[in-house]
Amino acid sequence: MQHKITTRKPLLDNKGHLTEAGYATSLVLDYNRNAVKASKNRIKEWDYYYIGNSRFGIALTIADNSYMGLDSISFLNFEEGWEITKSQMQMFTNGKKNLPSSSESGDVISSGKGYYIAFKNTGDKRVLTFKMDSFMDKKSIEGAVTLKCPEMDSMVIATPFAEDKKAFYYNQKINCMPASGIVKVGFEEYRFDENDTFGVLDWGRGVWTYKNTWFWGSASGTVGGVPFGFNIGCGFGDTSAASENMLFFNGKAHKLSRIKFNIPKKDGIDDFMSKWTFISDDMRFEMEFEPVLLRASKTDLKILVSDQNQVFGKYNGRVTLDDGTILQIKDFFGFAEKVFNKW
Repeated sequence: MQHKITTRKPLLDNKGHLTEAGYATSLVLDYNRNAVKASKNRIKEWDYYYIGNSRFGIALTIADNSYMGLDSISFLNFEEGWEITKSQMQMFTNGKKNLPSSSESGDVISSGKGYYIAFKNTGDKRVLTFKMDSFMDKKSIEGAVTLKCPEMDSMVIATPFAEDKKAFYYNQKINCMPASGIVKVGFEEYRFDENDTFGVLDWGRGVWTYKNTWFWGSASGTVGGVPFGFNIGCGFGDTSAASENMLFFNGKAHKLSRIKFNIPKKDGIDDFMSKWTFISDDMRFEMEFEPVLLRASKTDLKILVSDQNQVFGKYNGRVTLDDGTILQIKDFFGFAEKVFNKW
């Protein structure tokens, strides 16, 4: 079952429960932090951008997880096989970061000692600027990237949690945003060209349960000169109403059913740098994924744990659009990840 939400209304009712579970192609449900009835310390909000091509990429995060805020910058060099991630935390932000209630308007700005990150939204474009001192071997990083925002569908899903009626995740992924700009790491300069560089926004607002695992995959580019991308994921919440799996071709969404992430194992442990496979139960997404670079981080404070494994690489396979058209996908650069949290 893939239930589509079509009527605009509040995301939460007067009990703090989701008014409707399912998927959409735009933000038809209105999020309001003040409508949450769960403990305010359980609210988690973030804006995450990834911008990249097959040579290098940048990831930027501004998050307000109520009892903790997080600002993060990652730079990834796929040609040379290295990545650097630096994060800054703040305690008990509790909404003070003022993340907008919609991705459609509003700016997000956060700063601290030796860094700043800013996401400016003008509607038809998003301008991301950032700087951090002592990012890599005492070298700073700074950059400005512009994302074009043409009229197009996006992946939106409202997911409840069966074990807690006041827990939910409201998420939008915007793929296929052409990107241009410059990133400097020390004296090295990296240029993004919109002909081969695209961005994705992961916009998340919700109340999460304490312990969960998610799987997420994303890629954006062109196939035959036409904008193409996809969002795939699973692993948490009650997704009986809809999955978050969706193709995007020439600005239009094509809904998929369930997709299984097959991560190879070695000696019983996930072997993230060996070839992954993906297959959907409707046979419309059949893909192999060849890893190029692993961005891994683990924080274990016993009661708080975050074990993140984000793998960048090449997708090869085929997908089927709603009208039966088959697209052959070759060396399509993107990422796939497995994240475990106790938070």
